[in-house]
Amino acid sequence: MASIRSADVLVAGGGLAGIVTALEALRAGLSVIVVDRDREDRFGGLARWAFGGMALVGTPLQARMRIPDTPEVALRDWLRFGELDPADAWSVAWARHYVERSRPEVHDWLLGEGLRFLPAVNWVERGRYGDGNSLPRYHIVQGTARELVLRLGDAMRRAGADGRLAVLHRHRIVGLDRAGARVSGALAIDEATGGEIRLRADAVVLAMGGLNGGHDEVRRNWPRDRPMPARMLNGAHPFADGRLHRHVAATFGAVIVNPGEMWNYAAGFPHPFPHFDGHGLSTIPCKSALWLDHRGERIGPEPLVTGFDTHWLCQRVAAQEKPWTWHLLNRRIARREFAISGAEHNPRIRDRQFIRFVLETVFGSDRLWRQMQRESPDVLVDDTLAGLAAKMNALTATHDVDPARLARTVADFDAQFAAGPALTNDDQIRRIAHARQWRPDRLRTCAPKPLSAPGAGPFIAIRMQLITRKSLGGLRTDLASRVLDARGEPIPGLYCVGEAAGFGGGGSNGRRSLEGTFLPGCILTARAAARSLRGRAGRSPE
Repeated sequence: MASIRSADVLVAGGGLAGIVTALEALRAGLSVIVVDRDREDRFGGLARWAFGGMALVGTPLQARMRIPDTPEVALRDWLRFGELDPADAWSVAWARHYVERSRPEVHDWLLGEGLRFLPAVNWVERGRYGDGNSLPRYHIVQGTARELVLRLGDAMRRAGADGRLAVLHRHRIVGLDRAGARVSGALAIDEATGGEIRLRADAVVLAMGGLNGGHDEVRRNWPRDRPMPARMLNGAHPFADGRLHRHVAATFGAVIVNPGEMWNYAAGFPHPFPHFDGHGLSTIPCKSALWLDHRGERIGPEPLVTGFDTHWLCQRVAAQEKPWTWHLLNRRIARREFAISGAEHNPRIRDRQFIRFVLETVFGSDRLWRQMQRESPDVLVDDTLAGLAAKMNALTATHDVDPARLARTVADFDAQFAAGPALTNDDQIRRIAHARQWRPDRLRTCAPKPLSAPGAGPFIAIRMQLITRKSLGGLRTDLASRVLDARGEPIPGLYCVGEAAGFGGGGSNGRRSLEGTFLPGCILTARAAARSLRGRAGRSPE
């Protein structure tokens, strides 16, 4: 027989959105049970591993850097780049809410919680034709998102230290209960013992992450009109499997919006020490690297360059003949540009080693690419292109890369520099020159030079694969984070926050993100749910 526990609020999921919901509900005087499938030392979900970038609008840091951003400008960029359906009223409403409230409800609130941002705003997702972020908005949390979840998790525990908080690790919710038309709790399984526990609550908040934690789900949801690679890596949380989404849709009439819209990355390679099957690392691709197909030929005619349109990059990579591409660079580029997204491989930011971070940014560093050369078979290094081609073929067990073709690819690019910078005519060089006009990008992007320039070697080739990451679709919600049914009516007692809600409304990003909208989207939706729940303090669960 299942044991029984009760609280005012039951939160399904211990990621950032769940933590913020619980924290704000506890501060409002409510009692909270948080159910999380992972171990206690991994509490925090995908955010615990994330880099910590946030798209924020109208901040003091933007003002100091003379960035004239406003919610009106940001909303124009958001709706255009995301290609939101104007008829999707709740997703559009959440996009508007985000740009209007990210300053007070995310930036200012986090400062009040003791968090800080690095003193520069980066410019990402500019769009291939200037149709993305028209201004820099990307703020980076000092300590990465790991510091974010640790600090907010500690605040949550302090707020519930009087006994109003229970956190059940390694428990999985398998179904929701109802009392009449109202959601009244859930049934959970202790995954260590197999025992059942009945959880009663006046309100249930779904914070279980996205739909695409496993590749079966990714392939099931993949849009039929877009190319899908035969093989890809997993950068999502493996517990974000979509089961609760389907359960509440089937049982309570909730609506799943845009399940096929995903925010994937085009350049990943297998994690040398994987945390789960298929676990991949997502690089921040080097702007100066040549992006090659499986034969070692430059992908074109429009070259692939990061920082402008990730959605387009993913489609170009997915359409390739084989499920991998190559990045070709040299030591000069790797020292300044090679980076891996996430807390794990950014120790200078994660551990707040600010002086070392500045020194490595200004002077470059061999630390990370040398580490990956040691740890990953996908990172290949050689003094000659012929030797590199042999290693590329050995890794793929093919003869795809002809050394002469690889040498010709490099020679054709290097020839752009033969007559001086005034006569270069290459779109990748133009995009790099544009990026370097913004000072933070200039610091970490090399001035264009020939790949085979004297002293720039050795050559480096990295085999890249598409890597899944976040669901852009989710359960339909209103601006109070209440889950809506097919008629647009709130399902009594049921809320949804974070990625599970498509970061608000079911799909507030549309088809593309301006990048950095995910962590703030978790915070905004969670705080909206908590505001709606405040009036329930002191009420008994049904």
